[in-house]
Amino acid sequence: MWRMFLHLRWLLLLSISAGVWSVPIDRNGGDQEPKEEVQEENMDTGLYYDRYLREVIEVLETDPHFREKLQTANTEDIKNGRLSKELDLVGHHVRTRLDELKRQEVSRLRMLLKAKLDSTNTQSLQMDHASLLKQFEHLDPHNQNTFEAKDLELLISAATKDLENYDAERHEEFKRYEMLKEHERREYLKSLDQEKREKEEKRMQELKEKHRQHPKVNAPGSVDQLREVWEETDGLDPQEFNPKTFFKLHDTNEDGVLDEQELEALFTKELEKVYNPKNEEDDMMEMEEERLRMREHVMKNVDTNRDRLVSLEEFLKSTEKKEFNNAKEWETLDSKPAYTEEELQRFEAELRDKEEELKRKADALHQEQELLKERGKALEAQRREYQQAVLEMSQRQQQGAGREPPASPDGDLQQQQQTLKSEEAKAPAEVQNHLPAEPPQNLPIHT
Repeated sequence: MWRMFLHLRWLLLLSISAGVWSVPIDRNGGDQEPKEEVQEENMDTGLYYDRYLREVIEVLETDPHFREKLQTANTEDIKNGRLSKELDLVGHHVRTRLDELKRQEVSRLRMLLKAKLDSTNTQSLQMDHASLLKQFEHLDPHNQNTFEAKDLELLISAATKDLENYDAERHEEFKRYEMLKEHERREYLKSLDQEKREKEEKRMQELKEKHRQHPKVNAPGSVDQLREVWEETDGLDPQEFNPKTFFKLHDTNEDGVLDEQELEALFTKELEKVYNPKNEEDDMMEMEEERLRMREHVMKNVDTNRDRLVSLEEFLKSTEKKEFNNAKEWETLDSKPAYTEEELQRFEAELRDKEEELKRKADALHQEQELLKERGKALEAQRREYQQAVLEMSQRQQQGAGREPPASPDGDLQQQQQTLKSEEAKAPAEVQNHLPAEPPQNLPIHT
């Protein structure tokens, strides 16, 4: 009954294992208190709209009508959008919350667009947000205020498509990681002199050989692998192995199917044979890639309807196959390189191109910095000249304020006469007695 309901929740479970390491399930001691479950909200699907997807699903699950319809829907009803039409019948408080979530998501996308345009120095004064929002496929850009049936249909469609490509993208990221690691190893060896290089190469080869020396790794999903989990993890007698009981033991949330997280938890024992985080030669990134390969192997052979969930019926049918009892030993990553030499050369060429581009940008930034320094110096000189001019002007104004205004010519003559009179008054009396009272008149003129 829960199978179809899980298909929508599968949008969240597709890549949960990419965000956390699966842990073995401890079945020893049935009286022990159950361990606290990991909260799903702490896990990330890797989608740029991950939070929006989770919140929409959580809100929809609170509506009894939609939850009931989801339980009875089939996979095609969910994928082709028929289920989205049931959105019109959900409660008012649910629709209100969905509207709020959509407005928040539109606002977030606008901020992302603005940041992207700012980083590329694109003028955004007349930015058409409605047109730019069309590049996001998980919502309806023409209606930015309310969450409608089309929004749910687009969200399911986009998440299904994006998450189906997620494993392939993870493989590609891992390949690039391995090529970068090899590139850095070679560059490091080039930096050493011959004696040190030979010594380091020998050490690296010894670590590589040490990593390859591990116990046999059983093929995931084989009887040997499942019995090992049955015995070592579940603490049960391997001679009493029962596929149906095993399925129910590891259906940890009792929803009737094994999702990808529950499957990957089964591979922990096999991975521990090869990888130890304390060992220098063991790379934990490689361990997670190995886990992904194991899960894909099981899904390919067991998940017959390709819904990325393993039902009890599918699981039991897989135990009837010949490969279940006669599986070959699992070939780990170290048995086959993740890339070819040609791919590595192309990758190194890309790195060189990126380094040259970064160097050009760094040189351009350095030139701009020098230019800004020169402009700063020029502005500082102008500022000092301006301050000096203002200071000189202020000094002249102060000197001018201390002087008396210039007098007229008549005023100068009157001043001289007053000065003479003042000096006569100060002269001795005997000098004044010898002075004539009046200037002489009619003096003869000699020619």
